[in-house]
Amino acid sequence: MDDYDFMSLELEQDNTIAFVSVQKIQRDWADLTLSVTRGETEREALEQENKNLRTLLERVIEHHQRSHGELVNLLTTLVSKMPLNDVGVIITRLVEHNQRVTEISGSLLKGKLDENCLQPAILKALDKTKRDLAAAVKPAVDELVKLDTPYDTAMLQSLVEKPDNFHLATFVRANRGFVKGQLPRERILRDFGEAALPLFKDVTTDVKFNPRPKPEEIMFAFQPDFETLLQQTPALADKKDALLALFQKVRASREVSEKSRAQKNAFVRLSFALELLHYYDNQSTESPDVVFAQRMPPLIEQLVLTGERETLDEKLIQQAEALLAFVLSNDYRNSIINNIGKGGGLARTLRYTLAFRAEKLTDIDPLTQESVKHLIPQGKVPSLGELLPTVRLFNPHMQQSFIRAVLDSDRLRKEEAQSLGKGLARELGLSEIENRLNEKITVSPEREQQQAWENIKNIIGGRATPNDIATAIRKRLHERYDSDEIKHSWIVLTESDPLVFVRVFCQLPYLPDGSTDPVAKAVLETYITRLTHEKYAAIYTKVLTALKNLFKVKADSPALVNFVALTKWVDPAAAHKIATDIGMATA
Repeated sequence: MDDYDFMSLELEQDNTIAFVSVQKIQRDWADLTLSVTRGETEREALEQENKNLRTLLERVIEHHQRSHGELVNLLTTLVSKMPLNDVGVIITRLVEHNQRVTEISGSLLKGKLDENCLQPAILKALDKTKRDLAAAVKPAVDELVKLDTPYDTAMLQSLVEKPDNFHLATFVRANRGFVKGQLPRERILRDFGEAALPLFKDVTTDVKFNPRPKPEEIMFAFQPDFETLLQQTPALADKKDALLALFQKVRASREVSEKSRAQKNAFVRLSFALELLHYYDNQSTESPDVVFAQRMPPLIEQLVLTGERETLDEKLIQQAEALLAFVLSNDYRNSIINNIGKGGGLARTLRYTLAFRAEKLTDIDPLTQESVKHLIPQGKVPSLGELLPTVRLFNPHMQQSFIRAVLDSDRLRKEEAQSLGKGLARELGLSEIENRLNEKITVSPEREQQQAWENIKNIIGGRATPNDIATAIRKRLHERYDSDEIKHSWIVLTESDPLVFVRVFCQLPYLPDGSTDPVAKAVLETYITRLTHEKYAAIYTKVLTALKNLFKVKADSPALVNFVALTKWVDPAAAHKIATDIGMATA
């Protein structure tokens, strides 16, 4: 048989069909069989390796689930020892987190996990916030351009594509110039040439403090007689209109008018968005303390406080809240609010207003007490018209808390506080509080005593300062001084942390004016008698352990030295015993 009777077809590189002989097929058959066998062997090895890897992955996921479950149980046990008000929320978050981990682990095992499933919610929120901030830049830039500010239009519009330009030195100088009504020297030279320099005065060069500034750092201000000088400079005839227009822009931005207010409002909103966006993009290098405690608070103040009103404008407050909503961390948001109003006045009122529109605090919370002291000056009874516009801005819960704090304030007499509280409740539509104030409810002495010491317990639980706790106890003992009240004060203090007992003990004798409380010696003597009695051995052990720890850390700790000195003041024998048990040198 002719070898060419059986042919095979082969496709060449040039897409033409070539005939292959049987001899060639038979010659290459062994290599082909060997290649197929090798491929099958490698496939089986890879299948086995995949099975082993899947087994390991399942073991890792199972171990992670078990360890995570144990961690959640431990955290739940620890959380259950916290104040009751905080337990429910935290445990709910732990349960939700545990369910989320279980769902993701199950999806991993089944191989049905989405790409974005493993991305934490905080990262998703961060990405969305960055997109929202970037989207807010263009409207603010367009608004500034439309308001005809002294800014270079091209420089402003560059922020839309490159927000980080806001932090360049040239832009920083332009911002400073906008606020102060000045212009960079380099801009005047670029736009109008050297012939325009006599029309401006150099506000940067100083013979003593800055004799040789860099040319690009020099700032100019218009000469007082600018318009006259312009008429006398024929070299600038073709640029006269442009110079006059720039002069009008700068002057309009410095005037007190609706247009200048709108310009500053847009500038502050743009600055806030760009500062926050820059921080989110550079969190590894930017300090949050600098951003949220130093840069952001002045921007919020500039946005809300226009300098032309003696009260706060709710529309501007809402704009400030919209900006604060971009701050993801509640701690950073509180940092901004708490650093507003350091100088007092209306800015301090803004701080409390922003806090009380978001928070739900009690009337005994330190921040609520501070707001009462700020809004009700010592020795002055504010009118209803003075307080109402501010209190109306609070959320309903804080309106009630503020009224209750006013009623308990020591800055007003009882009749004045009652009248002011009723007026606020009536104007705010808080009928429940108004009716309660109008009713004469008789409370039994036992119930009144229980409520008073529960309030002091809440103050201690709220981590108030030892001075605040001592003031609350001293106030109660002055209102009603007997052995039963002293006993309750002892119980409240010994149920708290031993160090709280020690520090309050040291603060109790001293009145705000520096004098000694007349009842302090008897109260402290009762405390020491109880503390060293064998009946209270467990309490003595706890307090002694706290004192020993203070002695180990710092032998001359003020709390330790004052505690022993006050103990010696009321009972020298007990002071000697305590000092000996601590290991202190005794005379």
